[in-house]
Amino acid sequence: MNFPVTSHRFCVAPMMEWTDRHCRYFLRLFSRHTLLYTEMVTSGALLHGDAARFLRFNPEEQPVALQIGGSDPAELARSARLGEQAGYREINLNAGCPSDRVQRGKIGACLMAEPVLVADCMRAMIDAVRIPVTIKCRIGIDDLDSLEHLTHFVGTVSDAGCRTFIIHARIAVLQGLSPKQNREIPPLNYDRVFAIKERFPGLEIVINGGIHSLDQASDLLTRVDGVMVGREAYQNPNLLACVDRDIFGDSSVMVSQEEVLERFEDYVQRELASGTALKHMTRHILGLFQGLPGAKQFRRHLSENAHKTGAGIDVLKQAGAFIRQRGHYGHHAVLAPEGTQESVC
Repeated sequence: MNFPVTSHRFCVAPMMEWTDRHCRYFLRLFSRHTLLYTEMVTSGALLHGDAARFLRFNPEEQPVALQIGGSDPAELARSARLGEQAGYREINLNAGCPSDRVQRGKIGACLMAEPVLVADCMRAMIDAVRIPVTIKCRIGIDDLDSLEHLTHFVGTVSDAGCRTFIIHARIAVLQGLSPKQNREIPPLNYDRVFAIKERFPGLEIVINGGIHSLDQASDLLTRVDGVMVGREAYQNPNLLACVDRDIFGDSSVMVSQEEVLERFEDYVQRELASGTALKHMTRHILGLFQGLPGAKQFRRHLSENAHKTGAGIDVLKQAGAFIRQRGHYGHHAVLAPEGTQESVC
């Protein structure tokens, strides 16, 4: 597959139960350069479940990467091949999820204790496909909390051919902390990620964890090759409105919140016609008008009505009316016809 080179300069993290295809379509309306990731899907689900459903995505989402969880090299190779055949631009191995459930399947952050096995998995996937294979990990786990261990892990896995490491700058505490607590309680240690970039200058190092603004992202990009933003991008999607301009230097496609809603309404109508329930789509857009007059009513109307049997496009349009009647959309990114920007983010 001759895809254009995908940039990791700015990415939205894979988030379970959040970054499904409806969410990704919505986020893509803000930025055409941001790299989006799927929710993690296990190799077992792909090989023994409804692979077509797990792999489904809209072409408009591109560039989009598939994150896979697993620890069997042969199964991961077969799963990676399915992802490539489905049209994904990249395959990413999950070596960072700390949940008890995935640990029982030898998936996620527990793999950081077995760098040789991870290298075998990466080698098998890389040999199986022609698209890039990357890894997302932590800076350490439990007692394996040192620069030396992370250096050994990165060195071992990179020797297998992996060139891109997305590193969450917190350790994972596998016993005693929930996944939510693991995103908040272990302290951020950006310096350890910076040190890995210094020790492996030829690798692409992407930093993840605690990134809340584009100014912060820009500062981090002076030390590493890319940034990955998670819940901030989901809860405040307008963060993405200026990514193409501020991170990628491209102001040719910038949209207002009003245009995002209108384009998403078109998408919702198409999906409703194919049988998708409204609630599966609108749950992702509750933060669209965050901070604007009418935003609370917008969120409440969707939350109270989108789940009802037979809910249709009128529910979304009625929610939008709470913003329209205030006469205030956020025009953070309006493009003039000549290509000059009329307002700033």
